[in-house]
Amino acid sequence: MADQPFWERLTLAEMNKEQWESLCDGCALCCLHKLEDEDTAEVYYTDVHCRYLQQPQCSCSVYQERQVKVPNCVWLTPEQASTFRWLPQSCAYRLLAEGKSLFDWHPLVSGDPDSVHTAGISIRNKGIPDDQVDEHDWEDHIIWKA
Repeated sequence: MADQPFWERLTLAEMNKEQWESLCDGCALCCLHKLEDEDTAEVYYTDVHCRYLQQPQCSCSVYQERQVKVPNCVWLTPEQASTFRWLPQSCAYRLLAEGKSLFDWHPLVSGDPDSVHTAGISIRNKGIPDDQVDEHDWEDHIIWKA
């Protein structure tokens, strides 16, 4: 059991901050703006991303202060794990919350921080910053349903 990686032997709630943060594969899909249908609660992803997303690194330029700069930015916590259905199906937080395994391309599994980009999972060099698109036009930018 001790030879199992931490994400296979610990629950999300048992992980320390470093372990929790390392689950992020760096895809930046969570930085895409999403629209929710009020009638069906279905979530739709757009190709519009947060203005603070650094391309091509797929990282946040204001990570430590993101909730101040972007008040509706969601800070994922283990306590919210049951609500992670809006995250992409490839997201480690959602996968583990649903009792599933990480994909082979996940950096924790592959040992390569670029494997998420090589696998074509990330939004590296894709999308449009939200300060370049009128919020009323986001429906025109829907790319998939969660």
